[in-house]
Amino acid sequence: MKINIYYGGRGLMDDPTLFVINKMKEVLEELRVTVEQFQLYELKNSITTLPQSLKSADGVILATTVEWYGIGGYMQQFLDSCWLYGDKEKISRIYMLPVVMSTTYGERDGKLNLTTAWEILGGLPCEGICGYIADTSILEENEEYIRIIEKKAENLYRTINQKMACLPTSNQAVKQKIAITKNINFTPQESEQLSQYVSDDTYVQRQKADIQELASMFRDMMGSSEKEDTTEFLKDIQEHFKPQPGIAGNYKLIIEEKKTPLIVEVNGGGLQCYYGEGGRIDVEMQMTREVLGDIVSGKNTFQSSFMAGDMKMKGDFKVLRALDQVLVFGAKPAGM
Repeated sequence: MKINIYYGGRGLMDDPTLFVINKMKEVLEELRVTVEQFQLYELKNSITTLPQSLKSADGVILATTVEWYGIGGYMQQFLDSCWLYGDKEKISRIYMLPVVMSTTYGERDGKLNLTTAWEILGGLPCEGICGYIADTSILEENEEYIRIIEKKAENLYRTINQKMACLPTSNQAVKQKIAITKNINFTPQESEQLSQYVSDDTYVQRQKADIQELASMFRDMMGSSEKEDTTEFLKDIQEHFKPQPGIAGNYKLIIEEKKTPLIVEVNGGGLQCYYGEGGRIDVEMQMTREVLGDIVSGKNTFQSSFMAGDMKMKGDFKVLRALDQVLVFGAKPAGM
């Protein structure tokens, strides 16, 4: 029999969870159980590959510490990896005992979260152990508490050895329904290989760079086959310009569908707008052609588009707001 322990705490010396799992490990080894412990905080760069370690396990202990709220990021990341890359057929035969110690509040919620997650994965949960322990010495000096921990370890051994059945739960039904739409039908071997790629930062960065290079190449190919319109929006901007004394600024409008940015230079009573690369830029905006079209048609302003999240902006917000004062698209053009 083999039992894996996955510890999701930070490895602090006074962590009560470490005392509990070490005591359980002693009991299990006396029962001639092979126990392997995984410190998730030491394996944080390869957590996505850890579901592979479940293949040889008959049971697992998921142990974590609630220090302020929840089961912690390392344990959550491990459970996410089990859902994405784990062999669900193998997990369905693995018994899991949750161990959650709290130094603040929330040990019962943490234990319930681990149990629920394992059920959704399709595994077999056992009755776990949780408690509020402000000082580890409370555990070390209390024989009754130690006996409770030892009994839990013995019960886990009996459950696995006798292959005790578990009643079906609604959480497992949820897993079946989710899997219908989310599953990509990877084999366990393909999921295992994918998890290795995900944990390889160099591989991931290389793939991102390749995607960006391909995207740039296709944009260039499209640009060479279609001549870009470098007059669009210029007439609208020039006709709706209303000079305001004291207002000046250089604006760069990056339109997603165009390769060349639109430059608008305002200097008191003067205006220059053209497609190209300007000099000093006070405000840089990024938007789609449709968003800019709504602005020049008077449906929106630059400021309202930014506030609505339709446009990204870098620079001085006051200078951006001034642009709406000199480009009044809601009014009729001068001379009409």
